[in-house]
Amino acid sequence: MSGPGEAVAPGIAGARLGLFERYLSLWVALCIVAGIALGQWLPESFRTIAGLEIAQVNLPVGILIWVMIIPMLMKIDFGRLHEVGLHARAIGVTLTVNWLFKPFFMAVLGWLFLRHLFVPWLPASQIDSYIAGLILLGAAPCTAMVFVWSNLSDGEPNFTLSQVALNDTVMVFAFAPIVALLLGVSSITVPWDTLLISVVLYIVVPLAIAQLLRRALRARGQATFERALAAIGPWSLGALLATLVLLFGFQGDQLLRQPVVIALLAVPILVQVFGTWGLAYWLNRRLGVAHCAAGPSSLIGASNFFELAVATAIALYGFESGAALATVVGVLIEVPVMLLLVRLVLRTRRWYEAPALA
Repeated sequence: MSGPGEAVAPGIAGARLGLFERYLSLWVALCIVAGIALGQWLPESFRTIAGLEIAQVNLPVGILIWVMIIPMLMKIDFGRLHEVGLHARAIGVTLTVNWLFKPFFMAVLGWLFLRHLFVPWLPASQIDSYIAGLILLGAAPCTAMVFVWSNLSDGEPNFTLSQVALNDTVMVFAFAPIVALLLGVSSITVPWDTLLISVVLYIVVPLAIAQLLRRALRARGQATFERALAAIGPWSLGALLATLVLLFGFQGDQLLRQPVVIALLAVPILVQVFGTWGLAYWLNRRLGVAHCAAGPSSLIGASNFFELAVATAIALYGFESGAALATVVGVLIEVPVMLLLVRLVLRTRRWYEAPALA
């Protein structure tokens, strides 16, 4: 944590999981049940919603995605980018693991589990789509929730701000090329035009709007800004849950036929989460990074910007795709798994700070 007299980023040091966020997996499970039930009960209504598109972008979902993402992106302070040099080794680990390891590791796990080990239990027509969804998850490291994970693990808040600002800057330029590369290597068709539109709609434009709103609110004082964040924060998860109801309304028939699919998709995601966290945590220790920076540095890659992954999967492959379903499985396991990793970071602090053996 910050030392005496060191400035702590406003609004970050007190970040905690609220009741809604703590039980996110429960709400997601309820949305799965509600979506499947509504999809069976009102199939015509769901088909009407699916038809509300402009340039392959579903308008109701597009609006929900913006409501999801903008409150999170408002927390990012790009003014902290100048502090990156103060934590060069931890930032180096973050960027290396997030962009040179995690997406490729997830692609390999998707190929191993879904094209080989789990083939007998998966619908053959959806395997490529499932792998595409996993790739989208792997290429979208955490943004806003890392503030919470950092605080719960006694992370240094100013480091967390600077690494998130830099990570999101990289994401604007790296997300589309990495996704396209891995989809191509996996022999999955790359809809370049839709992918680029998704990056503009779900990263560039919301980021610009969020930063304009941030600037306008901060001009009225820090207290006004923090009240606004507290007020609109629940909108983000509410929009996510509404999107999931729509998604599972379309996925219902498939899930009722293949209920084991969700459990199978969770396996490579879990291996990726623990593998990514373990590598980053170990690298930080080897490089002599302080524990208060190693925690958030390792947790940002283990967690996912699942709002972006869900949005892009729907835009690229549609509501009824395996890709959309795979990204939602990531949402389902996000909170309990990340809370476990936070606990591991705290419980291994003595080991982490012990002198490394030669």
